[in-house]
Amino acid sequence: MPNTSSAKKRMRSSAKAAELNLTAKTRVKTTRRKFLESLESGDKAAGEKTFREYCSVLDNAAKRGVIKKNTSIRRKTRASKKLTPAK
Repeated sequence: MPNTSSAKKRMRSSAKAAELNLTAKTRVKTTRRKFLESLESGDKAAGEKTFREYCSVLDNAAKRGVIKKNTSIRRKTRASKKLTPAK
């Protein structure tokens, strides 16, 4: 248990941040799952729509520091390759 008032406040703020980070990570995973499901269904328009949504969610998570910028870029690149496979 924290002894000083600043340590108590830090504990409260870090708990709040952890909750927000968990929410953001869950949103990234859910959006990724929806994107992959739309690709499996074969609907090109739905795939492109969910791809844009997935990229947006990744950008927001990177902006807020939930995931690193390069992680966001790597995941968007991999998703893009799944959307338009090389011939």
